[in-house]
Amino acid sequence: MMPPPRHMTDLHASEIRGLPVILPSGRLLGTVYDCFVNTDEWSCTHIFVSDPPADLVEGRTHLAIPWKWVRSVSDVVLLRWFPPTPLPKNL
Repeated sequence: MMPPPRHMTDLHASEIRGLPVILPSGRLLGTVYDCFVNTDEWSCTHIFVSDPPADLVEGRTHLAIPWKWVRSVSDVVLLRWFPPTPLPKNL
């Protein structure tokens, strides 16, 4: 018998480290290297993404992605939104 499906709210922050982050277009943005957890509510507020492509983020600077931009988490983290223009290094 298979275990019931898990929802994003059931995941532990450590379970998404190392997962690829995919843009709505299907393009790879980078890899989750950490999460920011609000300890008042014990919820993830941001994921930190390493090694984004240079044409999307100047200098390939690591990103903090708001959790509300995440559509789903499975074998990958799929984003529901990402800015359409390249992000400057000193935002």
